[in-house]
Amino acid sequence: MSRSTSPFAGRRIRAAVIGAGAIGRGSHLPALARLAEEGETEVVAAVDIDKDAVEAFCAEAGIPHAYTDLDRMLAEQRPDLVTIGTPPTLHRAQTVAALRAGAWVWCEKPPVPSLADFDAIEAEEGIDGGPYASIVFQHRFGSGSEHVRQLLAERAMGRPLVAHCQTTWYRDTAYYAVPWRGRWHTEGGGPAMGHGIHQMDLLLDLLGPWSEVRAMAGRLVHDVETEDVSTALVRFENGALATVVNSVLSPDEVSRIRIDCERATVELTHLYGHANDNWRITPAPDVPSEQVAAWRDFGPDVPSSHLAQLRELIASMRAGERPRSSGADGRTSLELITALYKSAFTDTTVRAGEIGPGDPYYTALHGDAPGWAPAAAEEVPA
Repeated sequence: MSRSTSPFAGRRIRAAVIGAGAIGRGSHLPALARLAEEGETEVVAAVDIDKDAVEAFCAEAGIPHAYTDLDRMLAEQRPDLVTIGTPPTLHRAQTVAALRAGAWVWCEKPPVPSLADFDAIEAEEGIDGGPYASIVFQHRFGSGSEHVRQLLAERAMGRPLVAHCQTTWYRDTAYYAVPWRGRWHTEGGGPAMGHGIHQMDLLLDLLGPWSEVRAMAGRLVHDVETEDVSTALVRFENGALATVVNSVLSPDEVSRIRIDCERATVELTHLYGHANDNWRITPAPDVPSEQVAAWRDFGPDVPSSHLAQLRELIASMRAGERPRSSGADGRTSLELITALYKSAFTDTTVRAGEIGPGDPYYTALHGDAPGWAPAAAEEVPA
């Protein structure tokens, strides 16, 4: 679809924000506001079950319409784009409702609690030209990740051989005193799902498809249903081997990816977002200095951010093209996390593509595993 035939040609994208909490206020709205300044978007409505909260949200941001009913908002405002910043258990129903109303969707991570939910959403997407549902994986975007992705795709530094992916954060007992945290049916998973998904998604975006995973998980500190730490060994289709660590037990917090290639090591060290300065490239001893200089030239600094991803999503909408982080591309990290849990809870190696309908891990990340699945009385009906 060309820009001239796009339904959005010559006008702003009409957006609605679902969820008037911290992520909507602190990340979605500022990104939409910046693009509004550039003539790309306008926010026409917001939705939240808390009437006072959504009315205050709209009043502060100058949004004309506040709703507590998503279906009513979709019917009355007919937005082009819906951004979703609600808990994961609501994502499937809200995304499907928006897609059926003709709106594109930009949904916070974790995307949904299971592969079954993700596939149900994908089945509701448009066939050609949208609407599509994209997941917020903002760490993929920005100049640093774009530059390294290109270097790896071109094999400029040789074949990738060894990788490390680390999300070692710290959450205290007060954090898990909040009733919905650490529970499968409300949080969707433990640190592998709720915390480490960003770095694992970026690792997959840089290295490409994985082929098998072997994992362990434990509850070492917190009184939760889910794990509070996990480790995994991952083999990629290109032959690279990776270690993955996800933890909420680590006082010295860091988010880190390191990839050792034949001719250089590339490393990203940050916490919740990265800029060019967070990346480091260390060449092998025999690499010419001019080659090293080219590798280290990241260009103008565009930090990873919701804005960077949303800008690309808007461009995809205008072009009528499937955006990155949607469909199979958006599913890949959820599949790896599901396989990580299955491997850890069943003490087996799990291969890409093996978890499908009929597999208990396809519909729940705990897979009804003894010692990990919640008690039947605690399950919440779908």
